[in-house]
Amino acid sequence: MISRSIGALVVAAALAATPAGCQTARTRPADTVAADVAPGGTTRIDAAAVRARLEKLRIAVEDTGNVYRRTDWPHWEPVTGGCDAREHALKTQGTGVTTGKGCAVTGGRWVSPYDGITITVAGQLDVDHVVPLAEAARSGTRGWSRADRQRYANDPDVLIAVTAKSNRSKGDSDPAKWLPAKDACGYLARWVETKHDYRMTVDQAERDAIAAALSRC
Repeated sequence: MISRSIGALVVAAALAATPAGCQTARTRPADTVAADVAPGGTTRIDAAAVRARLEKLRIAVEDTGNVYRRTDWPHWEPVTGGCDAREHALKTQGTGVTTGKGCAVTGGRWVSPYDGITITVAGQLDVDHVVPLAEAARSGTRGWSRADRQRYANDPDVLIAVTAKSNRSKGDSDPAKWLPAKDACGYLARWVETKHDYRMTVDQAERDAIAAALSRC
């Protein structure tokens, strides 16, 4: 499962059944494109499988007219065990995590996969969407319903606890403009799988940059 690239992530059950006609995918294919995490936190990926999946993505000019508005993508919704999506990501992606009232995270240890920095204060972490919400809005999702957008925004498989600095550096960039300092191959595998599973499009520069970077994986 791709989510292993961030270590201890436990994949939660689907948030809800997919409504009829929904464009988003809810079941991970059996042929996932990454395996275990190797020593040092890098992901062992099947680069050939990632490239094959990349070839299946539809290339399209970014839909910049589908402007991202935070309120259109409800996130940090309840997921499981009394936790919202953000709390769940922090709880499952750290070690020795403690919680207080409800599911509020009060302590733990996290290693940010984007830069390898160890964090012991939850408030210093951001929870990033692999494909940022603004990028998702530009990637062929104009026809998604509000429920579809909510489902993506709270999917545990696409959430990663990282340092605030690395997340702000990434912003809403695609891999043509930004790659993490650590484990770029694992990140690319997650990016491609996310776009594949949610039937998002890629623009030509994005696709070419991913293909070029995968040649070094």
